[in-house]
Amino acid sequence: MGIRAMFPFWSAITAGILAQFIKPFIYYFRKHVWKWKMAFDSGGFPSSHSALVSALALSVGLQEHFSSTIFAISLTLAVIVIYDAANVRYYSGQNIKITQQLVKDVQETLNTEFDDPIYSVKIKDVLGHKWVEVIGGICLGCCISLFYHYTF
Repeated sequence: MGIRAMFPFWSAITAGILAQFIKPFIYYFRKHVWKWKMAFDSGGFPSSHSALVSALALSVGLQEHFSSTIFAISLTLAVIVIYDAANVRYYSGQNIKITQQLVKDVQETLNTEFDDPIYSVKIKDVLGHKWVEVIGGICLGCCISLFYHYTF
């Protein structure tokens, strides 16, 4: 099978990888500090999850028609993934930040250290995305999908 037959797959994979690849560059542009690990982290601009599922849904719609069952399925998947990235995962990360700050405040106020190692473990607190990061991912995914559609 050629690229044309599998263009929904290739556009989705390309969009997801490209989104991850450009994260360190966008971070540098905003903060003037290189943070190469952004290419392997969740969170940040643009959302690679949103880019991937948006490219997939649009590509399926373009190839199989927007009235097809498979487009409805891929669009439903995209909505679920995008909602999860912008809400569930984002607020989970916020909850981790608040909990870590609360533990720190209690330790400082009581002038004590908690013995259990769970209190000293650094948990990743950037899990999800702000809406602007999600929209950036959607735009990137749609652009990649259109590029593949009109190029191949």
